[in-house]
Amino acid sequence: MAILGYTCNRVFILNVVLVICVFLEGINCQSNGWINARATFYGGNQNPSTLGGACGYENSYAAGFGVNTAALSGALYRGGEACGACYQVICNRQLDSKWCLRRASVTVTATNFCPSNNQGGWCDPPRHHFDMSTPAFFRIARQGNEGVVPVLYRRVGCRRSGGVRFTLKGQPNFNMIMITNVGGSGDIKSAWIRGSRSRIWSPMHRNWGANWQTNFDVSTQTLSFRITLLDGKTTEFLNVVPSSWKFGQTFSSTKQFSQ
Repeated sequence: MAILGYTCNRVFILNVVLVICVFLEGINCQSNGWINARATFYGGNQNPSTLGGACGYENSYAAGFGVNTAALSGALYRGGEACGACYQVICNRQLDSKWCLRRASVTVTATNFCPSNNQGGWCDPPRHHFDMSTPAFFRIARQGNEGVVPVLYRRVGCRRSGGVRFTLKGQPNFNMIMITNVGGSGDIKSAWIRGSRSRIWSPMHRNWGANWQTNFDVSTQTLSFRITLLDGKTTEFLNVVPSSWKFGQTFSSTKQFSQ
């Protein structure tokens, strides 16, 4: 009887926590891996492939992300560190049964930043908010709602087709590498570059979003890269860029991070 009583009390406590997480407003509560947030949509009259935004992807199709993308509030964006991360999002019908679709979910990739207006806006800190592409938003909400819906979200692994891609930008003494189509956790913590004339890995620095920079000349060299994701996984991409490369070109590797 004592064990039964303990189990019943534990179930009751867990149910109370879940109810609190669902109904409390303005708190980023977490239950069983799901976190409360809000969602809106943007770019209704734009080609969703162009919504690369603050992460610098330029074209979400070319980057390997498709149309299911989102701009994140500052609490999630973390100065660009979240670029490329994937989130499973569901509309919270317990808070809004009118506009939320039943048993619908969408996985979005972080490609943009939703700025704060410091006037109580949805993207003001410490709020967790997803300003989603129109196609992604209407995977979980009914069409006709021009406002905001309550959602629950959790981090998930990113499924990508093909290998990690490297786009070379800049000029000889200021190289900028855009890294896209990253699987696994999707968000890059650190990146290194090595030219064929060097035996050591040189760290790159995040310039903005998914763009990483070096301040030395690597022209006419075959290039290799090492990437560490936020979850700690590290992979080397050896000789992925040939010595004949030119600025503006994109090279796809044969390697990818697993989920």
